[in-house]
Amino acid sequence: MSSALEGLLADKKNLEQILDNLMEGIIAHDRERRILFFNRAAEEITGYSKAEVIGKDCHEAFSSPFCGERCSFCGSAPELLEHLSYPLNILSKHGEPRRIEMSVTGMTDENGCFVGVLAAFRDVTDLIGLKTRLGELNSFAGIIGRDHKMLQIYEQIRELATNDYPVHISGETGTGKELVAAAIHNESRRGGRPFVPVNCGALPEGLLESELFGHVRGAFSGAVRDKKGRFELADGGTIFLDEVGDLPKAMQVKLLRVLQAGTFDRVGGEKTIRADVRIISATNLDLRREVERQNFRDDLYYRLCVFPIHLPPLRERRNDIPLLTSHFLDQARKRGQRAAGISSEALSAMMDYVWPGNVRELQNSIHFGLVKGKGREVQLEDLPPEIRKATLRSRGVSAFRKLDPRSVRDALLQAGGNKVKAARILGVGRATLYRFLERARVDVS
Repeated sequence: MSSALEGLLADKKNLEQILDNLMEGIIAHDRERRILFFNRAAEEITGYSKAEVIGKDCHEAFSSPFCGERCSFCGSAPELLEHLSYPLNILSKHGEPRRIEMSVTGMTDENGCFVGVLAAFRDVTDLIGLKTRLGELNSFAGIIGRDHKMLQIYEQIRELATNDYPVHISGETGTGKELVAAAIHNESRRGGRPFVPVNCGALPEGLLESELFGHVRGAFSGAVRDKKGRFELADGGTIFLDEVGDLPKAMQVKLLRVLQAGTFDRVGGEKTIRADVRIISATNLDLRREVERQNFRDDLYYRLCVFPIHLPPLRERRNDIPLLTSHFLDQARKRGQRAAGISSEALSAMMDYVWPGNVRELQNSIHFGLVKGKGREVQLEDLPPEIRKATLRSRGVSAFRKLDPRSVRDALLQAGGNKVKAARILGVGRATLYRFLERARVDVS
């Protein structure tokens, strides 16, 4: 039986028939990128027919590298290709965006020499779209959350995957702006190429131009060699300009030129440099208001804000707190740290806290709790002081609201005027009862 199966598989036509009946798309090409096989599922997913691509260079057949910047054959063929897996967003022949999961394996001959590539891919576009609509998506592209506001963010990232428009991300400090920028980059055709972040607010004005555009040797004191700037380093990929609202006016003018012409000069240099870069910017300021105040150029604002994304603060998506907490605990376990979990009381306190530092503060609080908890379940007393204080204040307010003059009067009469006993009868703290008596002026006669 096994010999019959071996014979069946050895027959080229039978093997093609088997591969044509798979649900996954299959494409194979040699070291010269010449496509040798393209099954029926690959035709359905990409919109290209077998006749259109067989025998052609895969870059020419699809008008660009099928795997975008993740392509291992953009230059000369590699000597060896290990198994690779990655998500990929493509445009079909008819311009429809499709999200696929790609698995690439190098093929070798009987002598172990690398001869080509076999790639299998499946279309998960409809699956992800369905999960998004049903609210069943807990994470996307490394971002954690299932609140409806986060599902909208995921959808926006998907929409941006197949184009190169500038994106501006707004949101409070700690909401994850750089994480979203990296997700947009990784989901795009530029994924696999450099993602270069720059904190515009952290660099001194005198160094900012050199950091962004580079400098030549002797351009200024201390410039002992030529240095590439962040735009050159991001060539083919994405540059992320964080806190772009803090850019000085002079630098805003130079950035505008780069956006308009795609060229720049190194500090002290005479040669104009061109870089193929996608720009994603972010700020925790209201950039439109900064334009109105004349702190930010309106022409640069409209260049940067082609596609705006606003990230909600954590207090507006509290239902994601348990999910994020579980994620940070899992991360700690993977680092080898003991993390038994978190108590319901501690989690309840975290759900009630306002989180001025957003997700970053939540992550820091989990780390704080793990250190204090020493490997056991994190309790309320293990959380940072500001969370515990907020919890005590909210409990006091809650208890205060439960009191009314009649119940307080009855409790005091029952306790013979003893306020400590009356507080115990009422189930509140002594200080809470004292405050109520002072404000309400209850007549106990």
